[in-house]
Amino acid sequence: MGRRTPSSNSSPESDLDTIKVQPRDSGPNLEERDRYPAHYSNQHSRPPGPPPNYQPYTKWLPWLVPIIAIVNVVLFVLVMYVNDCPRNSQNCFGTEIFGRYAFQDVHENPLLGPSTTTLQKLGALDVKKVVEDRQLWRLLSCMWLHAGVFHVAANMLSLLFVGIRLEQEFGFVRIGPLYVLAGVGGSLLSALFVRKKISVGASGALFGLLGAMLSELITNWTLYENKLATLLTLLLIIAINLAVGILPHVDNFAHLGGFITGFLLGCVLLIRPQFGWMDKKRAPSGYFAASKKSKYKIYQYILLIMSLAIFLTGFILGLILLTNGWDGNAHCSWCHYLSCVPTPLWSCTEARCATTQLENQLNMTCTSNHKNGTYILSNPNNTIEIQMLCSKLCK
Repeated sequence: MGRRTPSSNSSPESDLDTIKVQPRDSGPNLEERDRYPAHYSNQHSRPPGPPPNYQPYTKWLPWLVPIIAIVNVVLFVLVMYVNDCPRNSQNCFGTEIFGRYAFQDVHENPLLGPSTTTLQKLGALDVKKVVEDRQLWRLLSCMWLHAGVFHVAANMLSLLFVGIRLEQEFGFVRIGPLYVLAGVGGSLLSALFVRKKISVGASGALFGLLGAMLSELITNWTLYENKLATLLTLLLIIAINLAVGILPHVDNFAHLGGFITGFLLGCVLLIRPQFGWMDKKRAPSGYFAASKKSKYKIYQYILLIMSLAIFLTGFILGLILLTNGWDGNAHCSWCHYLSCVPTPLWSCTEARCATTQLENQLNMTCTSNHKNGTYILSNPNNTIEIQMLCSKLCK
């Protein structure tokens, strides 16, 4: 589950069970009532508990998450139709089999997908266009685009695995807004730190769902039966997926932004009432009648208010900074390590090339390996395409 810039793929794996809540103590049996009638007729006696198969919370039929997955796949097919590699590029992969839907050359896009130019034209996150042209809609549109077959497959499998479980527990009214807002939150943080590359993918929204799962566990802590096992499993899944983000060409800032947004929204949208406060129409007759508990615990109210305040403040401040051209890397010398950590196996330094250009013909020399290349540009002013060609030449 990676946000691409574009490259690589990964997916979270979760063996979390569905929510298991603590059972209430069962009430006295009929034999005990007959033996001690005075005791059980006392007004201060504990009311009987619900039957074993009683479901305190509604189970929803998940339909929104599968639809979101289908929409993403359909949009990828449409992007490949618009890309039309055989017509717009000299080197394509799978032309004889896929025709118009053939992929860009694997050296240009190893994920089997469209060109960078096509993604940029159709709504990829391009900070220059967001800041200079005020195309803020790209913060939303980029989460519906994917860089390749591997990218969309990994993300949609992850979405179905995590999202269906959440929609079953909380319904589409809560999960839908959470998914979209987490995706925009991931795009926003990415735009503040990833300035020279385009970014596409739904991984910010997917990490938002993981963040919401964590905050839901914390917010509804007293309702869980297997607290520690669930918490450790979820933390392991999150850590593994965030660790994948330190690879080159993976936009970990989108992951982090989506995760933080989802965590905050989970405290607001996924809060559950106490067992003692139940809808009397749904509860069997006589159950919970003596309960005087408030709907939520004090700590739940505190988390809700704090999370909502932090979310609104951060979102508004982030938009203000972005529209004013604020560059996060200029104010944080170590933040780039959150997205890529250099190792002997790869470098995080951007490729640099010396170029000469005559209209749409580009002559380029890589400054590190001194390789030369000549390219015909579809758009002579497309700096993103030029940088991608430079990266390809310097590999």
